[in-house]
Amino acid sequence: MPTSKPPSALETLFSLGHVTCVEDLRRLAKRRVPRMFYDYADSGSYTESTYRANESDFQKIKLRQRVAVDMTNRTLASTMVGQPVAMPVAIAPTGLTGMQHADGEIHAARAAAKAGVPFTLSTMSICSIEDVAENTDRPFWFQLYVMRDRDFIDRLIDRAKAAGCSALVLTLDLQILGQRHKDIKNGLSTPPRMTIPNILDMATKPYWCANMLQTQRRTFRNIVGHAKGVGDLRSLSSWTAEQFDPRLNWDDVKRIRDRWDGKLILKGIIDPEDAVKAAESGADALIVSNHGGRQLDGAISSIAALPAVVAAVGDTIEVHMDGGIRTGQDVIKAVALGAKGVYIGRAFLYGLGAGGEAGVSECLTIIRKELDVTMAMCGLRDIQDVTTNILAGGPGFGL
Repeated sequence: MPTSKPPSALETLFSLGHVTCVEDLRRLAKRRVPRMFYDYADSGSYTESTYRANESDFQKIKLRQRVAVDMTNRTLASTMVGQPVAMPVAIAPTGLTGMQHADGEIHAARAAAKAGVPFTLSTMSICSIEDVAENTDRPFWFQLYVMRDRDFIDRLIDRAKAAGCSALVLTLDLQILGQRHKDIKNGLSTPPRMTIPNILDMATKPYWCANMLQTQRRTFRNIVGHAKGVGDLRSLSSWTAEQFDPRLNWDDVKRIRDRWDGKLILKGIIDPEDAVKAAESGADALIVSNHGGRQLDGAISSIAALPAVVAAVGDTIEVHMDGGIRTGQDVIKAVALGAKGVYIGRAFLYGLGAGGEAGVSECLTIIRKELDVTMAMCGLRDIQDVTTNILAGGPGFGL
């Protein structure tokens, strides 16, 4: 079963207003989560220039403040791939979520359900599809990586169907792995290797250790016991090197589209030409994403790529985006530039590392409040009325 509620001291921090923004959650998470897992979440590939641009490019976009308008009866309700959402935000698929906090995927799924937004479970999760389905009461989305073992992929899809997953998110931008220097230096493994540096680091993280001791979920449970001959699962790097398939192409997308009869979302689109191919694939939506700056270092930020993708596909496919979302202001800027919804990855991981389910709920509450207030100050009462009219500046809006 999932671990107990976070300690009262953390709840007191929230209730007293000591946590007011996602950055506060990040600082808490950095103190509570072992370095190898915190760094895994909070890093990019090579020089991390794209990772940084994902955040900083949002700051270049300015908003138009409007006054003397009726700000009552506001609503953030929308839809993503036809499913009602309380705000146009979903929790992104992130690997090793259950190593940020014990049973992390279950905690995050529960917080998302309470907030009325989708939760997306990663193939490389610690809690399995079945773990999350058994411990939550609302459908969630499942993110799929394409492995060399196509039988394993087919079984994953079938397991997602059996668990009642309401959408499949197919990631296209991880055929090979961009190098993340911190993971190599930290000797990232799941579970962590008991080296002297790791033991000393974990000794300073009693909250994390106490929760982790209460769960048996400490490895890749979507894979262990399900994949055949995949080798040593202690290391994420060795698994990806062995099984991620560099041959992935649009024929594979068609094959998966034929096997999965639910909503299909394609993740990892940055280039307009690829966006057109995604629209032609029969998918229901695409996600403008550079994998959080963790793959091609030097690629443009997701928010900078968004307008050209929207222009390329028009209304032929629903467009979402992820990368760099830390505030409600970021959400409304993405919506203004054409995103039907956005995904938060690091932001919810900070909340999870800071305080489990309560921390993720706090993250979603912060983003919702910021989004609501920002929309009102831009002179609107309905998120579905948000367009480029709320943005200040020329055609590029600073990008």
